[in-house]
Amino acid sequence: QVQLVESGGGSVQAGGSLRLSCSVSEHIYSRPCMGWFRQAPGKEREGVAAIYAGGGRTYYADSVKGRFTISQDTAKNTMYLQMNSLKPEDTAMYYCAEAQNHPFGDNWWVGNEYSYWGQGTQVIVSS
Repeated sequence: QVQLVESGGGSVQAGGSLRLSCSVSEHIYSRPCMGWFRQAPGKEREGVAAIYAGGGRTYYADSVKGRFTISQDTAKNTMYLQMNSLKPEDTAMYYCAEAQNHPFGDNWWVGNEYSYWGQGTQVIVSS
């Protein structure tokens, strides 16, 4: 069973930065797709960013483009989400996830495409 553990969440003021980490219990260099999702209280889960096998193509939600960067360190089996220029609306529980297959139709933002999930790390951005 693959395990994913997120870390790096916390409380910051608007305009600040955080870097989330997702440590994976297996080699990630060949994983078809890994992603970050978030869920705010009372809202549906949404895809934030995804990275395809070998750190190739990356995808971002429109709401975070230009502010967030997804990356991988395959030697450490770790995925990252660098979050800059944070806004109060970025407040949410953030989850990392791993897909066993290439998302159908490049639908990286669809949670059902992912098989394994971490427990989440809380991000709070105050104004």
